[in-house]
Amino acid sequence: MYRIWLLYDPRTALTGLFVFLFVLALLIHFILLSTDRFNWLEGPHHGPAAAQLAPLPSSSR
Repeated sequence: MYRIWLLYDPRTALTGLFVFLFVLALLIHFILLSTDRFNWLEGPHHGPAAAQLAPLPSSSR
C-alpha cells in the first residue's frame, strides 16, 4: 500500500478526492431539489386534486 503513496502525492490525491465528493454531493442535492417529492425547500407542488374538479354529469338511462 505504501508504494501507491510513493506514486501519488497524498495532499493532491486527498484534495482531488474531497473536491470530487463535494461536487457529487452538490449534484445529488440539486437533483433531489428538482423533484417534487424530495424538495424540502418549497414543498410538494400538487396540481388540482380530483375532488376539487367539477363532477361529470351522469347519464340518465
